Formats: sequence, C-alpha cells, structure tokens
Amino acid sequence: MRQALPFPLSKDKTFFDSLNDWIGDIFYDILPEKGYELRDEQIFMSFQLEKALKERQVLFAEAGVGTGKTMAYLLPAIAYARYTGKPALISCADEALIEQLVKKGGDIDRLDELFNLNLDVRLAKSRDQYLCLQRFEGAKKRSEADFLDHIEDTLPEFVNKTYSMQQMYPYGERSSYPELTDDQWQQVNYHPIQNCNACDMRNKCGQTLHRNHYREATDLVICSHDFLMEHIWTKENRKHEGQAPLLPEVSQIVLDEGHLLEFAAQRALTYEVQESSLYDVTEKIMVDGVREKTLALIERTIDLHTEFFSVLRSNLIPSEEDRKAIQEDPLLKRIGTELIRTVDSLLEEFVFEGELFSIPEYELNLAEEYFEQYNFSMGLFVENGDAISWLEEKDEIETLVIMPRLVTDILEEKLFDGKLPIVFSSATLSVAKDFTYLADTLGIDNFESFSVPSPFEYEEVMEIFKHPVPQDAKAQKVLELAAEGGQTLVLFKSKAAMQSFKRAVPTDSPLAIEFEGDRELSSVVRNFQEGKFQVLCSHHLWEGMDLPGDALTKVIIVDLPMPPSDPVFDAKRKFSEHPLEEIDLPFMQLRLQQGVGRLIRSSSDHGEIHLLLTEEELRIEHLWQNVLPVPAKNR
Repeated sequence: MRQALPFPLSKDKTFFDSLNDWIGDIFYDILPEKGYELRDEQIFMSFQLEKALKERQVLFAEAGVGTGKTMAYLLPAIAYARYTGKPALISCADEALIEQLVKKGGDIDRLDELFNLNLDVRLAKSRDQYLCLQRFEGAKKRSEADFLDHIEDTLPEFVNKTYSMQQMYPYGERSSYPELTDDQWQQVNYHPIQNCNACDMRNKCGQTLHRNHYREATDLVICSHDFLMEHIWTKENRKHEGQAPLLPEVSQIVLDEGHLLEFAAQRALTYEVQESSLYDVTEKIMVDGVREKTLALIERTIDLHTEFFSVLRSNLIPSEEDRKAIQEDPLLKRIGTELIRTVDSLLEEFVFEGELFSIPEYELNLAEEYFEQYNFSMGLFVENGDAISWLEEKDEIETLVIMPRLVTDILEEKLFDGKLPIVFSSATLSVAKDFTYLADTLGIDNFESFSVPSPFEYEEVMEIFKHPVPQDAKAQKVLELAAEGGQTLVLFKSKAAMQSFKRAVPTDSPLAIEFEGDRELSSVVRNFQEGKFQVLCSHHLWEGMDLPGDALTKVIIVDLPMPPSDPVFDAKRKFSEHPLEEIDLPFMQLRLQQGVGRLIRSSSDHGEIHLLLTEEELRIEHLWQNVLPVPAKNR
C-alpha cells in the first residue's frame, strides 16, 4: 500500500517545489532543533539530488567523509518513492555495507525515528547469500560435519512439514550463520547450477520467501551492486521464461560507493564453466534405466571436459593474479568444438529419456538447463570474437570465465539509458575533481557532477607515514607496526597478497589477528569493532567500512593498489591510447583514497596511516601524494 508523503502538497506548487521546501525545513530548522550540526555540504548535496530526480539525470555526487551523504540522499529518495508509488533502490558495494546501513542505530533507523516516517525498508540480497535446501540435503548425504547439524537445528518447522503460505517467513540468510567459514557456507548456499524453477522445495525456500517479501516494499529496497547487475543481466531472459525479474520496478537508483559498480558488472556479466560442476550434474543422471546411447554420450562428454581443463591448465600464462590469462592453442579450440557437438547430441537424447521417465524430473531439467548454458559458454570461448576469457578459482573450484564484451557497452545499453534518475554517492568518484575515468569506465556519456570536501580538519586528527620496505620484508613490518598497539586494519591489494602474509604470520604470534574469508565478514567486522581481536586483514575493505572512535586507530596499506595485470584490465588497456594515465593511475589513486578514508569517520576520530613502499613505489610518489588528505611523512 502506498504510504503518505512526508509533507503536504498544494495546488499552487509542484511536487518538486514542495520537496525543495521540505528539504530546506529539515536541514535549516528541524535537525538543528534536534541537536544536529548544520552542514552546508550536506544541504547542497541534498538539493542537487532533488534536481537530479526532477530532471532524471545521472549524477556523480562526491562528498567527503563526514558530510552526511546517506541522510542527504535518503530524504529525497523516500519522498520521491512515495510520490511515484515505486520504491527507491539503494545499491551498496557488498553485503557488509548493507548490514551497516540497516543496523539498529544506523542511518535509516535514525532517520525513521527523527521524522516518524514509518519506513518500509526491505533487503534484497544476492542469491548466494541464501541457503539452498537442495544443496543442503546433498551435503548431508556426503558429510556428517557438525556445521550441517547446526543448520538443521535452525531451520523453521515448515521446511519439513506442511504449512500454509501465510505461516511461512523468510529465513536462511548468510548473516544468520556467522560462525560458518566461507568454505562451509559455499557447500550449502545457492549455486547457479541449481534449477530453482524445477525444485520441489521452491515454495519453502528461504530465497523465494525473501524475494516475495522485498518485492512488496513501498519505500526502500536495498541490495548489493552484484545483485543489481545480476538483475540487469537476467531481466529479459526471465521475462521470456515467464518469471518475474529479480528486482521490482523502482523509481530511482542510488549507487552507494558507486565507483565499485564496474567490478560488480564484471562479476555478473559473464558466463562460467566450472570444472567440477559437470561431474556433479552427470553423476545425478547416470542412474539405472538410462539408455546405453545416452550413457555413452555422458561418458564421452566427461572425458572431453576433463581433457579440455587439462589442456587449459597447460596453456595458462604464469601470473600471481587471481585471473589467469589463457594463451591461444588450436588443440583447446578443437576439444571445445568437439564438446559442443557431443553435448548437442546429448541434449537430443534427453528428450527420449524424459519420455521414458528414466531420470528423476528435477535432475533431468537441471541437466538440460546446465548443458544448454554450458554449450553457449563454450561457444563464446571457441569463437574468435570480442569475448575475454580467463581461468580463476571461484569457491576454490577452477572456473573458466568468459566475458562476452567489455561491460561499458552493456551498462550503456541496459542501465544508463535515461529512463531512471541514477545517483552515484561516494567520497571518491573523481581524480582531482575529474570524473572522466569513472564515466568512461561505465559507458556514461551524459552526467552532472559535484564535489564537496570533508568538514574534518585532517591535519589535527591523523598522520600518514611512509616506510621504505623491500617487498619481502613487508610482512615483518606489518607485524611490528601492529604490535605497537591500537585497533588495526591491514589492507592488501589482492587475496593472493593477503594469503601470502597469512602464511608468514608465526603460529605463536601474540597478536589477535583475523582474516577476511575465515568466517562471515559482517560478523568479523562487528567483533573487530567490539575489540574482540586487534588486527583485521582484508583485501575488500578498502571502502565502506565505518568504524568511528577507538574501534579503528591504525590503517596499514601493504602495497599501492595498482590494478592487476589480468585479462580484463589488459583488454581495457588495449582499448586505451594512454593506459598508464587513463587506466592504471586513476584506479590506484581512487582506491588509495578509499583505503586512507577508512580511518577518520567522525569528528572524534584520530589515528595513523602507514604506507609500506618499495623503492619502485616511492619513485612514483608524485603520482599518489597529491590524493592524500595530509602529506605523508618519513618514519
């Protein structure tokens, strides 16, 4: 049901005139009366957002730490949602940032209490953030691990009994199982191989129940950039298949930490062939009663698939990056082409198996959908088109990833088409107030922009130190700096770099250290904020983490965050006339600004930033010193 506007409308004023007056009343009168500091930067930002809604613009809203960005975009977003009858979509960089936005005492909760808005806020999490009952049942058959018993004990009664839909409620989120490691969760969560449409547990599935819940939102739907991109990528196909899109129709999109949208697009707008998935699918359809011809084709497919990945591994270009480039090899293309022919024949035989009911219906439907996608992906790989391919480990499974084209083309066509107002909000969207890098990266031709500084006096509350350190001595330096005390965030440029440091930490180290990936991230951050351990190591938390006061007093940046030398960035460099100036340096400068920005989050914060720099990194000091809020000093 549509909610009432937070202000009255009159015949002599448009909605946007009334919205403008309401924003002014809030920031100039109501908030100061309630003890809030009047911030010119915040007021300016909110009025600019109102203008973007009115003119349906793409707006880059860069506002420094402490500006109050969230309240500035939420107020016009909520009013516009109620005016149009469609919720605003707030897209965040990751699930940890979503939890931070909606937590008790967070910005949305505080806004609701201040103005008695009775907000209807619902979360739309990525599909891999939900328990899959099919995979959970499969895991129980393969293992008797204690964590499976714990999940079993927490399932609602209706999962194993017959209840009416009215008695069911959402459950099964990743955040409900903070004690599970990422590896454990990846044994039971949703995986793209699952065929949800054919699943007989679909109506009791936590993901389905959550989706039905958030589709009814009236004010705000909050999701991750990953899920927004998956929605955009699958929207047309789902409509053709008679399914509702993943997200409801919305009135506007706000991209919090919007500079990270490109990486979410790269993850979502790709096709994958996982080595082990084919074995899992075929194992379930090689059952008694299957015809000999079908079995022979399955076995031939398995043999070719195994050979394909063996040859693929032998053609990887050596690299420490997560994405491994693949060198051209005619043999690899020949095996891929033979695989496509064999799978086509197998799909024809599935028609006969379906008529004979020799394979359980769910497993057959899953196999058909899997192999159709498999052949499409393999076809992209063997064709010499615009696709970019690489091998990487996903959930510790070797995965061939194919990106049909650079994401700029797709985003320009499917997101930035002028139909919705879209607002980017972040402290770092530009390099020296130039938004060209981000706009070009995302395929945005027309946009408005502004940049307002932080109200904080950084010189009084923070120091930045630069340490000349050889690469092989950086791990020891991190331990020495952490041992000096203070809640410490250690930022690495990649997962591989973090894992290398993890191996270097002595088993008898007195430091209380936790690493991203050892368990659910938002619970790790919460425990860190509570002081339950001293050192948090991460390769993702360059942005978004907000820990005021003594919860964070030291940030160690182990390397300058230059972009990786992987197939995606190499393709971007290939299309650039000046790749160093147009690709590498802007990426590094933006990410460095974000990492440094983790430290000072409120007017009472204080602390130190430590940059560990090799001779080569020190030689390019003139390229990064100017993006720091205070000059870096030798120590």
